[in-house]
Amino acid sequence: MGGMAEPRGRVLLADPRGYCAGVDRAVVAVERALEIHGAPVYVRKQIVHNKHVVATLERRGAVFVEETDEVPEGSVVVFSAHGVSPAVKTQAAERSLRTIDATCPLVTKVHMEAKRFAKDDYDILLIGHRGHEEVEGTMGEAPAHTQLVDDADDIANVQVRDPEKVVWLSQTTLSVDETLSKVDSLKARFPGLQSPPSDDICYATQNRQQAVKQMAAECDLVLVVGSTNSSNSVRLVEVALEAGARDSHLVDFASEIDEAWLAGVGTVGVTSGASVPEILVSEVLDWLAARGFPDVETVKAAEERLVFALPHELKQRRETLAVDAD
Repeated sequence: MGGMAEPRGRVLLADPRGYCAGVDRAVVAVERALEIHGAPVYVRKQIVHNKHVVATLERRGAVFVEETDEVPEGSVVVFSAHGVSPAVKTQAAERSLRTIDATCPLVTKVHMEAKRFAKDDYDILLIGHRGHEEVEGTMGEAPAHTQLVDDADDIANVQVRDPEKVVWLSQTTLSVDETLSKVDSLKARFPGLQSPPSDDICYATQNRQQAVKQMAAECDLVLVVGSTNSSNSVRLVEVALEAGARDSHLVDFASEIDEAWLAGVGTVGVTSGASVPEILVSEVLDWLAARGFPDVETVKAAEERLVFALPHELKQRRETLAVDAD
């Protein structure tokens, strides 16, 4: 397209959006592991749920596998940000794998809660999506005590041994509103249901949803940059529509946007899931500018300053290298 198109409307850009502290830590962990150990470094599952991030790391020498038994004995393997069950850690140890655990600390917190409540013999109702890696990891901490609550049927059918000793936990990337509505339904069945000591839904998920809620009613179209297997990205599309956006779509790349979506549109909202690098958002903004949406206004919902330290396995290794160099 030559030059700028005739101005047609404006863009509202959500803030915060994109990378959260847990994703940043996990991606840097793989990069650092490649620097220290050299390629290949194996990664169990996608390090984070984003096509672009996975492809970029693959080009640098990361090898993504579904299970630890695909990793050659004695190799370096990184566990993804979504966490793994104790059984996976045992399998890795049996294969003499050198593990780097890039589980998000906020997911680890839910694992600790599951272990603690199981130790106190509670029934744990885990609100989450069936088959999601994070859910599988958390359930693996206390399988005998944990039941998954994903939909209305689960809420209706779940059975507990003692209604006074039951607690709910949740996957960290769910919609806040949807989770609380499930908790209300569970409380109607089990009035003694206890809540986790602090909210399980991560700060970044909540902040990204809040920013979308603040702008959705003004938007004819909300574009969410993210991958279809990213739970928090998929939720942002739902939140946009529930909060009053006329239309909303999930795209991995600017090239996936359908120009027909812009018909009759005056205001486009743009945001991205917690595993999305900012370059993909910039490309979407460039795409919109070329089609008459050059003006970008930021809608700020929260300030994020949280940073997580790298996995200790990488820090130990760096210290050893520093000592060797002296």
